[in-house]
Amino acid sequence: MHKDLESILIPREEISAKVAELGRQISSDYEGQELLAICVLKGAIIFTADLLRHLTIDVTLDSISVSSYGKATHSSGVVRFLKDLDESVEGRHVLVIEDIIDTGLTLKYLAENLQSRKPKSLRICTLLDKPSRRQVDLKPDYLGFTIPDSFVVGYGLDFAQKYRHLPDVGILKPEIYGK
Repeated sequence: MHKDLESILIPREEISAKVAELGRQISSDYEGQELLAICVLKGAIIFTADLLRHLTIDVTLDSISVSSYGKATHSSGVVRFLKDLDESVEGRHVLVIEDIIDTGLTLKYLAENLQSRKPKSLRICTLLDKPSRRQVDLKPDYLGFTIPDSFVVGYGLDFAQKYRHLPDVGILKPEIYGK
């Protein structure tokens, strides 16, 4: 375990099993159809890569980058597009792949923006969900784990661009992020 972690919340073995399960469910739901998977950078990149390896359907990958945190530990509620899509979503089945849903503000804004681009369907897949912090009505279509209100890092999730490389999802020690 990394020295800056208080504890491991979700070990890599559980993550791996859940990602495989999500891959089977998504493949079944989109059987015979092509899917446009949209990775929400940077946090979802590891989850997206692992999830796509479990899909048995035709899939195209694109990425988008939005920010509402900056270097803070809480969402500002103001969403900025840092990188838009390269592909058009119009008339396509779209799956937004996110690392974590916290307040839901950023993802709700992103989903509404993508919906305005007229996809055939739009669903959300997230590895982690913190419903206790939700400020908007937003539920993922595909969910890995529901977690408590703890500051988590690893498996793509970061604090100040660190800890993404950790293979487990762990709870960061409060003294690290200055709670």
